[in-house]
Amino acid sequence: MYKRFILIASVCLSIMLNATAQEKVTLSLEDCISYAKEHNMTLKRAKLNAQSAEEDVKGAKAALLPSVSASTNQSLGYRPWQENTITVTNGIVDDKEVKWYYNGTYGINANWTLWDGNKNRNTIKQNKLTAKQKDLEVEVTANSIEEQITQLYIQILYLEEAVKVSQQSLETSKKNEERGKQMLEVGKMSKADVAQLTAQRATDEFSIVQSQTNIRKYKLQLKELLEMVGPTEIDIVVPATTDEQAMEEVPALQAVYENALAVRPELAEAKLQIESSELSVKMAKAGYLPTLGMTAGFGTSTNSRSDDTWGSQMKTDFDMSAGLTLSIPIYDRRQTKTAIRKARIQQELAQVELEDAEDQLYATIEGYWLDATLNQEKLRAAQVSVDSEQESFNLLQEQFQLGLKNIVELMTGKDRLLKAQQDRLESKYLAIMALKMLKFYQRKGEL
Repeated sequence: MYKRFILIASVCLSIMLNATAQEKVTLSLEDCISYAKEHNMTLKRAKLNAQSAEEDVKGAKAALLPSVSASTNQSLGYRPWQENTITVTNGIVDDKEVKWYYNGTYGINANWTLWDGNKNRNTIKQNKLTAKQKDLEVEVTANSIEEQITQLYIQILYLEEAVKVSQQSLETSKKNEERGKQMLEVGKMSKADVAQLTAQRATDEFSIVQSQTNIRKYKLQLKELLEMVGPTEIDIVVPATTDEQAMEEVPALQAVYENALAVRPELAEAKLQIESSELSVKMAKAGYLPTLGMTAGFGTSTNSRSDDTWGSQMKTDFDMSAGLTLSIPIYDRRQTKTAIRKARIQQELAQVELEDAEDQLYATIEGYWLDATLNQEKLRAAQVSVDSEQESFNLLQEQFQLGLKNIVELMTGKDRLLKAQQDRLESKYLAIMALKMLKFYQRKGEL
């Protein structure tokens, strides 16, 4: 019985471990972007809006064709004071009372707008532009998601490396604490100084826990951006990042901006909006023009009070008609004038939106350019500072162990070294991210 229990417990434990392993997924930056393009809800909505715009184009084209409809009406009537109908057939008198009767009408009608000031054709052109805009909105959304993912990914990489630096600092604190306890035993250090060393070690441990918590938070944000539901835990591939990557040549600001003007979908979308607003003005002006339409139809009817057969009535009552309808606007209570003015306002607004989009693009690129340039300069300075502080701290440790330096001087030197290392890491990853974004803005979404 006991062996059976052990076997069942082992199997359950194995299943749990396998399930736990399946819930953790390791993704590279490219994996994250590909997954988001397939599952992100905002991007899915943008794609569906693009499909809807394509249907609007088809509907506008179909509006050029005539509409045809069939109709029928079947009714039952009653005449309570209807006099009797007397008929003589072959010498036989037939006196019948007909108060209830049945009517039936049948028809097919067609309507066709021949000319409406080209409003229908301009509607097709405008819907085509709208469809292109919706396609560009898909690209804009995809680019935005890629940018957010890249920023989160690099932030996680920075924190992962920052944890390693903090762990090295923790190891140093543990050694100093151990050395302090040894010096306390031989009477070369007070309990207060040892307590400060212990507090420093605890501070370093807390710093690591805090950094790891921040990593989990950023991974959660990444998971939400990927629309990855369920208990799946995300881990990322940590690529080799070098100072050479951070110190790559920064492209010229104006060159990046000019390239971005040619490839960024948000600018292409704004330009299409200007074209669409021009068509809106033309469509509004069509309100002053006459409309010419054509109608045609044929139909027939039947009545139960008739002595003719149903088929005979269908043939006898059959009729056809066709005609032209000309509608000339005379006074529409300023509706057309208002529509034209509003369309022109929207045209000016579209131009303003384009200029604003260009200004925002320049500001974004300039921000990344400045980040790349300044953080490269900071990285150079930070590397010199790290080397200097490391050498200084190594000397302080030797002097502390010999009793030539006190605990305050040692901890101050350690804090300066840790800050220099963190500043170096921050500058390195900010430069890498800025350079990556500058490439992204030039290459039409390619990271």
